[in-house]
Amino acid sequence: MHPTDRPRRLRTDGVRSLVSETTLAATDLIAPVFVDATADERVPIPSMPGHERVPVSEAVERVEEVLATGVESVICFGIPESKDAHGSGAYATDGVVQRAMRAITAETDAYVVGDVCLCEYTDHGHCGLLEPGAEDDPTLTVRNDETLELLAKTAVSQADAGADMVAPSSMTDGQVRAIRDALDDAGHTDVALMSYAVKYRSAFYGPFRDAADGAPAFGDRRHYQMNPANRREALREARLDVAEGADILMVKPGLPYLDIVRDLRESFDHPIAAYNVSGEYAMVHAAAEKGWLDLEAVAFESLLSLKRAGADLIVTYFAEDLAAHL
Repeated sequence: MHPTDRPRRLRTDGVRSLVSETTLAATDLIAPVFVDATADERVPIPSMPGHERVPVSEAVERVEEVLATGVESVICFGIPESKDAHGSGAYATDGVVQRAMRAITAETDAYVVGDVCLCEYTDHGHCGLLEPGAEDDPTLTVRNDETLELLAKTAVSQADAGADMVAPSSMTDGQVRAIRDALDDAGHTDVALMSYAVKYRSAFYGPFRDAADGAPAFGDRRHYQMNPANRREALREARLDVAEGADILMVKPGLPYLDIVRDLRESFDHPIAAYNVSGEYAMVHAAAEKGWLDLEAVAFESLLSLKRAGADLIVTYFAEDLAAHL
């Protein structure tokens, strides 16, 4: 008795690629770039092998390296010269990201995304203005409505500097509407908005905080980032951002939240982004250094899973490593 259905017929080399249900291309990827106003030369990031902070003077060169691999988009993060309670470096006209963006957009063809948050620029490391006494009382948190004005100023300053897209990441209620209104009022109606619509308070962010010098000086971010236990809340957050004018919806982190990526894909017509975060990158590198995993193969499979779950675009530290093989 022979089987009547033989799926293995379509797994041979000649037809395998023809029937592939999911594809991954270099143009699906966004590469993070860290620009450091305190550095005179490139500074390796120990917890993220292969990545560096670069001085503003080398921002263009760094982006050209990304473009040479076939990746067309970058997202810029900044390390300022100084920090204060209001995160004023985030929206300064001559801020580190703003200076880098002017050079990058003037001298390259990269599609430039700006991360809009205050945590890299505040001396307390939180994503907005703090309630009085928050440093001594863990029940206190970021002042939501007062923070909106600063996020909007940050987005406009990045658009003024040439950003093609801004990406608010602070999980501040109402941030999408505040930023969209401010961009439109400033004449930046064509600047796109990719919202970190579903950003969990995750344990996978550690290496990024090392890279961007953005760890909280006290407390944590559980009062404004999402509880990893919650799934239905993700749809509520995304629905609010759509109503406020988001062009793209992002899920962060990526791999531990594939179910959320799928939920958003099935619920919205908007493009869906996933952030393959620093902890996901670092753990694969650590296992590969031990000889336990094949770095390239596992990285590819990880990003393919995000595409299969429904992501249209992926922010990933693997972008350059994989692009040449895609």
